[in-house]
Amino acid sequence: MGQVPSPPTAFPGRPAGSPGEDFFPSRGDFSFPFGPSPLGERRLRAEFPRLGAPCEAGSPPPRPPLIAGLPRGSAASATAALVVLAVVPGSRSRARRKMMKMLPFFQSGPIGIRNGSAGCIKVNGQLENPATSVAEQVPACPGPSGDEIWSRNQDKMSERPEAAGRTSRASSITSTGSCTSAGDSLEKGKKGIKGMFTTAFKKMIKTRTPSIKQIMDLLEKHKLCDAALLLIALEKSISSKSEEGLSTRQQDIESISEILKHKVFSILKDSVLLARTNPELLQQAVEVLKEQEKEDQNCLSENSPDQNVQFRPRKWKELWMATVKESVETRMKDTSHTPRTENLSSVGQNLLHMGKTMKEDLTVVAKCIRQLYPPEFNVFGTYAELYHHHFASEAKKAAESQLEDKDVYLLLSWVHNIYPKDMRKDPVLAEELEKVKLGSLLPSSLSKELERKYLESEEATIKNSLNKCLEKEIERWKEDKEPEKLNGHFQSELLAIFVIQSIYNGHKRAKEISAALGDELSLRLSRELAVLLRSYKDAFEDFKEKGKKHRHYRPILIANINNCGNFRDYAEKNMAEKDDNKDRILSTLGDIETSGYDVLLQQLFVQLKPIYKKFTENKWDCSNKIMNEIIKTASNHISELRTLKDPFYNVVVEKIHVRLVRDYIVRLLKRKVSLKSAAQQQNLAQSISKNAAELEDFCTKNGSQATWLNSALPKLAEIIRLQDIGAIKIEVATLATAYPDIRRRHLEAFLYIKANLSRGELRSILGYLADSTVSTPPSNPLFSSINLS
Repeated sequence: MGQVPSPPTAFPGRPAGSPGEDFFPSRGDFSFPFGPSPLGERRLRAEFPRLGAPCEAGSPPPRPPLIAGLPRGSAASATAALVVLAVVPGSRSRARRKMMKMLPFFQSGPIGIRNGSAGCIKVNGQLENPATSVAEQVPACPGPSGDEIWSRNQDKMSERPEAAGRTSRASSITSTGSCTSAGDSLEKGKKGIKGMFTTAFKKMIKTRTPSIKQIMDLLEKHKLCDAALLLIALEKSISSKSEEGLSTRQQDIESISEILKHKVFSILKDSVLLARTNPELLQQAVEVLKEQEKEDQNCLSENSPDQNVQFRPRKWKELWMATVKESVETRMKDTSHTPRTENLSSVGQNLLHMGKTMKEDLTVVAKCIRQLYPPEFNVFGTYAELYHHHFASEAKKAAESQLEDKDVYLLLSWVHNIYPKDMRKDPVLAEELEKVKLGSLLPSSLSKELERKYLESEEATIKNSLNKCLEKEIERWKEDKEPEKLNGHFQSELLAIFVIQSIYNGHKRAKEISAALGDELSLRLSRELAVLLRSYKDAFEDFKEKGKKHRHYRPILIANINNCGNFRDYAEKNMAEKDDNKDRILSTLGDIETSGYDVLLQQLFVQLKPIYKKFTENKWDCSNKIMNEIIKTASNHISELRTLKDPFYNVVVEKIHVRLVRDYIVRLLKRKVSLKSAAQQQNLAQSISKNAAELEDFCTKNGSQATWLNSALPKLAEIIRLQDIGAIKIEVATLATAYPDIRRRHLEAFLYIKANLSRGELRSILGYLADSTVSTPPSNPLFSSINLS
């Protein structure tokens, strides 16, 4: 091989050793292997300006011996030119430094001397075979390794100010969310020196084996996706290496893999937080996970003999499942970020925290995290099942412990109401949760047992409260104090208000848990109400007998009658017809009311009895005067009864109305008056009719609605007035139709007044009544309450 000649010294004014112009190829001879680049060429020529005419006019400059054997414009020609510049004595130091900096890129690129070599080239002679590549004929000198070159260039590139504002990684996350090589994602065909360097750099990344240091540098810069790709490439590269040093490389790979795994899963563990605060970092970690899972699948599917399977499968997906589980458990146990709610026990606070955390976290998963993963990860379903499992596990522990009554209620509320309705019907979560089919927080058997405890506890609590309230009410009756008035009516409503409110609230609370539980408790409380009212009735009867000397005896009776109205309204409006307790309750209330009426009216009826006797004693003489006395006496009592509430007052007035008519009929049936002449009978009929009109007017004005009583006395008066047997029979039939409880004995006693009837006529009339009378008991009895002595 010939030696590189010394540069010519024939140029005037130049020191010996200066490069001559003939050293440089012409525009047509000098071309770069990366495509035409006028800017790059101008820069190179600027570094080595022509200093004079290198040769004879019109002839091209001679090529240096190293380049002379190469085709003009070839890649090898350009490379060799750079080598010559680097070793020719006397070349400018600045130019030599620039070219030396470029050399590693040419060496490591696709047109380089040899892959993985570095350093300078020792030129031993001119290339003899133009078709032979420079890589085959030019030996390498000792110099920096390819790894060191990589590191230096990476450091220099990262130190550039503009590097902070653009992607300089060997790989990046594409718009589709996958890790790709930078050479694939960057724009192709860039021109100039910058484009030339970029293209060479990309090709070098593809062809060079990455180093541990490179991967560590990327990890330190949090370029997880880049580091993962290089690590995968490094794993694959050692499959072609010999046994010697293989174990060391494997240990290095395992160590750096552990570092990458730690970083990735530390991020994935905080996915819920990072999805809102640093989604880019979370996306990097997810992409690394996807690449690792992809490599596992490739390894298992290929199963080729030369595949380096000692690293695969890494089973990162299983680690991801464990990490998500750990993350869920950590967040569900950490109650620090849930504000403390007053009056909640530790169990209630924990239920509130878990429910709130689960709902909020699953909302983040649905909106921000699920989209980062491929469908086969089933991200939302995985998170939902893990949250549900933890929640259900804690709920089961609570249910099996000794819970307070309020905690039993809270737990059942979560199981039957809040969890299935508020949580799983949330607009954001409902559709996804419907696919997961999570089930209930508690097993059915445990839930039933908890419901039984709740019902028994609630029933006992309410029963105890009701009994205490009744005791207080009875104590108030003994006080020397008149009951309060509300809208003119005596009231003792504290008992009714408290009892009804307690039952209503208990039913409402149970119904909020579930409708079935509400119905069951309602039946139990109805039974307790029936028992309570029987106790109330017994206490009322006891007071009625023993409290007659109480200064406010009658007002207290009236107040308790009014109190029954509240219980009656509640039972009629809120209890089902099929509920047997309803009939018992209404019957008990009716007994209390009737007992109260009897006491209130007893004094009136006692005062009226001697006045009514005056009718028969005077043979109905001065009957108008007697009736006025009766009305006056009744009126005095009615004024006191107006302190009853309207429904009860109307009942009392009707009772007075019935008693006034009934006692009048009793006097007519006493067989004390017998009139033979028609004229006498006519006069008596007129008196009865007049008295009947006065009674009707009085009772109607005072609110009686017993209009069915209005025809009784006038019909009896008409029978007395009539003399025709046929007409009498018709009137008797009419009377029996209006008052079907009239019997033969009643009519026979009444007809005693008509002394002019023969025995045959009497039997005929009485027989007609017997044929017309029905056996069905009347809804409004009148004659049946009259006993004839």
